[in-house]
Amino acid sequence: MLPLWGIIAASALSIVYGVWTINSIMKADAGTPRMREIAGAIQEGAQAYLTRQYTTIGAVGVVIFIALAFLLSLPVAAGFAVGAILSGAAGFIGMHVSVRANVRTAQAASRSLAGGLDIAFRSGAVTGMFVAGLALLSVAGTFAVLTVGLGHAAGDREVIDAMVALGFGASLISIFARLGGGIFTKGADVGGDLVGKVEAGIPEDDPRNPATIADNVGDNVGDCAGMAADLFETYAVTVVATMVLAAIFFAGTEQLGAALLYPLAICAICIPTSIAGTFFVRLGTNGSIMGALYKGLIATAAMSLVGVALVTWGLLGFGTELTTTRGATFTGLDLLLCGVAGLVVTGLIVWVTEYYTGTDFRPVKSIAQSSVTGHGTNVIQGIAVSLESTALPALIIIAGIIVTYSLAGLFGIAIAVTTMLALAGMVVALDAFGPVTDNAGGIAEMAGLPDEVRHTTDALDAVGNTTKAVTKGYAIGSAGLGALVLFAAYTEDLNYFISNASAERFSYFQGVTLDFSLANPFVVAGLLFGGMLPYLFASMGMTAVGRAAGAVVEEVRRQFREKPGIMAGTDRPDYGRAVDMLTRAAIREMIIPSLLPVLSPIIGYFIILAIAGKSAAFSALGAMLLGVIVTGLFVAISMTAGGGAWDNAKKYIEDGHHGGKGSDAHKAAVTGDTVGDPYKDTAGPAINPMIKITNIVALLLLAVLAHL
Repeated sequence: MLPLWGIIAASALSIVYGVWTINSIMKADAGTPRMREIAGAIQEGAQAYLTRQYTTIGAVGVVIFIALAFLLSLPVAAGFAVGAILSGAAGFIGMHVSVRANVRTAQAASRSLAGGLDIAFRSGAVTGMFVAGLALLSVAGTFAVLTVGLGHAAGDREVIDAMVALGFGASLISIFARLGGGIFTKGADVGGDLVGKVEAGIPEDDPRNPATIADNVGDNVGDCAGMAADLFETYAVTVVATMVLAAIFFAGTEQLGAALLYPLAICAICIPTSIAGTFFVRLGTNGSIMGALYKGLIATAAMSLVGVALVTWGLLGFGTELTTTRGATFTGLDLLLCGVAGLVVTGLIVWVTEYYTGTDFRPVKSIAQSSVTGHGTNVIQGIAVSLESTALPALIIIAGIIVTYSLAGLFGIAIAVTTMLALAGMVVALDAFGPVTDNAGGIAEMAGLPDEVRHTTDALDAVGNTTKAVTKGYAIGSAGLGALVLFAAYTEDLNYFISNASAERFSYFQGVTLDFSLANPFVVAGLLFGGMLPYLFASMGMTAVGRAAGAVVEEVRRQFREKPGIMAGTDRPDYGRAVDMLTRAAIREMIIPSLLPVLSPIIGYFIILAIAGKSAAFSALGAMLLGVIVTGLFVAISMTAGGGAWDNAKKYIEDGHHGGKGSDAHKAAVTGDTVGDPYKDTAGPAINPMIKITNIVALLLLAVLAHL
């Protein structure tokens, strides 16, 4: 078990790096008293929101913990608690740093572009390394406690069930954080823009807008804490699903131990390579911010490829044949090639997402051009781009599935996704860079810093907007493939229970037969039901943002009406009122949509069970999972890419194209950006955990039924 302790040590290394970087960032200059006052208000609002959110989630978590302990066992419930607590901790720590780095980034940007880039990226790297380190620690630590501490065999059902419950805990935090944070941030953004930019004609982040502080708070609780929880969950769930497949495919063989450790070892070796990659992020002579960030990502990927090769050689051997219980045979080299395929898929998805959301490319420019002829044509072109943006990622994912399956079957697909997610530390760093730079620009505007400072923060923010879109594309691609691994784990786990059913063991599954044929009406029903869920979920998220934004509009109008001195600059807006109102609205609105993917598999299974029996119910449930994956992938890509394109089309016009700020084209682009905001920052990203939580609840349902 020496490699297992090395894996845990690697996860600890990322935490040490995070603590060291936090100390370094906190030593930087926090600017003028006015800047610190604004930053303090953002910190207070973010802290209040996350505290209330986690208190709500904690109450739900306690109920689920008790249910799992009663239905399964205490170790399984403990696994759930570990996943939930560490996922929440990753988001909380990242947000804690970002709301303190924002003001330091603004101050550094007043001196140089390179200084602002350095502070913003390093603060993002803290979030990234805590996500990767805590996610790996949760999985490897739980596995070590169960196998070494409690003496369970690596492939025992209780070990597998506890690991699946860990993924469920991470998923539960993720869907609440993504949805609640998204409702908060877009309610503030949309509502503030509608009254501030459109009605009052004041600039973005103008201190006279009562929703400005709420908007800056939202950037952190949505894009920083939300993305951290999202990728923590995807990371942990994918590794768990890969280990579940390994436990089934290599049960009773000498290769079981190595197969179980292999995904953990891939993640472990990529932590030091990700840390090393952060030191490659430096502004070059050409002044390209995106180029500086990509240098770090490319260096990380290259070093990680070497690391994965070393892990494969040391743990499995390139020429060693591995034979699964299903009769499939492949070598360590085949698995390494699957890992390479995963890295290639990552690179291609990043490139495609930047193409559809970057200001230098056709899609964004086409939306900007359409704004010249009005609001309607902007919206039409934005929707067209959002639909088009699904094609290339789908083809890339299809190619990745075919290549990796040809090399090493379902386990090869799982290894490819694991390798994709091994880069999560660097990718989250790129994402968390976005809200920090966005906040830095807001602080510069509200503190009345010189125009050249705002020009520097705007340059950082424009790149941050693209990095947020790029990382969402990465998160969606990895989530889709990760969910496919979960679906494979469901079918393989179900086949395992059926083939081992007897009067003494797994008796619930006696007589069950699976039929996933499209001639089976219950399979078609399951596909349609599952395919409907992402659309319904997205609708709930969009509706929630609309209601929250409407409340903000009314509040800002009220303050403008009752305090006319606000617009004259002689009276101070009540920022705290908007923050508190949005906090309550987001917490209230996130509950029902978040329960949709949790309850749907359970309710769907028992309805079909009552109608047609166990065999039909299990087949329909499997089809439902596949339906969720297929439509969820397309809805998520369309919404996130389309929303990012709308946002950057507005920025493209603000840079002086098509008449610039205040022009009719700009007004139309603001409308498109308003539509795109809940697309890209609420509904679209929240579909990631929604897809996976549906699949992982199905796995837990199998575990519960196996104990009957």
